[in-house]
Amino acid sequence: MSEVEDTADVRRDQRPIALPLVTALQLQADTVTTKVTAFAELRPRWDAEIRAAVAGRIVQVHASALAGERVEAGARLFSIEKTPYETAVASAELGLEEARLALWRAENDVTLARGEFERSGATPPNALALRLPQLEIAKRNVTLAEAQLAAARRQLADTEVSAPFSGFVTRRMASLGQTVSAGEALIHLSDDRQFEMIAELSRADWALLEHPIAGTVAELFNSNGAPLGRARVRRGGGFLDQQTRQPRLFLEVIEPGEKLLAGEFVRISLTGRSLANTLSLPESALTQEGHIWLVDEDDLLERITANILFRSDGQLVIRAPEGSGPWRVAATPLASFLPGQRVAPQGTGS
Repeated sequence: MSEVEDTADVRRDQRPIALPLVTALQLQADTVTTKVTAFAELRPRWDAEIRAAVAGRIVQVHASALAGERVEAGARLFSIEKTPYETAVASAELGLEEARLALWRAENDVTLARGEFERSGATPPNALALRLPQLEIAKRNVTLAEAQLAAARRQLADTEVSAPFSGFVTRRMASLGQTVSAGEALIHLSDDRQFEMIAELSRADWALLEHPIAGTVAELFNSNGAPLGRARVRRGGGFLDQQTRQPRLFLEVIEPGEKLLAGEFVRISLTGRSLANTLSLPESALTQEGHIWLVDEDDLLERITANILFRSDGQLVIRAPEGSGPWRVAATPLASFLPGQRVAPQGTGS
């Protein structure tokens, strides 16, 4: 008796293997204008502690000296007791009048001495005989008295402390009735009319700019991308930052508006040189290893290392690969991609 084993029918699947779908961008080499971006802190040009120039008791604190107030240049902030300085001015005025009187007498003495020698016909033996040294000393005493009076009046004027520039009072350190010494801090004043920034650039970004860079206008944006205004490059390069070893840009804001706040970090966008033979593609086309994937005319994948020139607004600008183009670039490459792998490209828009 023979045993027959069960057999299973095996059918060969004739269906073609599904190829990976790839969204391909068809790109042509072009000339682009570079955009260089950097971040910087918006700083007031003038930011200082206003200190007392003279010593004395504070007899009045004006409302403009209170913390949080905005003041105009020249606004009165503090009044310091004037009596000692008014006395000094009066004393200096008296000293000046006495010096002028001494000069008048010295001039009269010289005139008399000259007259005596002229009448006698004798020749003066020296300048002392004509009393000329006394006249020179009297002139110098007048000059000294005038300088002392000017200094006394300057100190009297300094008893009224005023704002040297417009801005906000961020902090007050002195109070009514307090006796202050010369050089003691009264308030902290921060400018709100003129702003400046210091931005650092990499060597690669620095090479993308047109030089000389001074006078170039940059666009300013906040952290959300909203425009804030424009800034002019006052100075660029010349030396490297001692810590980062990167070149610096010094910028000043053009016509600052109310949108600008001191201490805010802003994005600076500068227009640089024009670069030929480049491709612009989304940043999603770049892998973590710095490669991009091309799809050739046979729908096979080719991996190349991207020569990144700059980034701007989510776009990546690279040096175009060798050849005449156009090129098909995978918009969102997969981790499973392999060189020479056949794919099914879709969507050939740019």
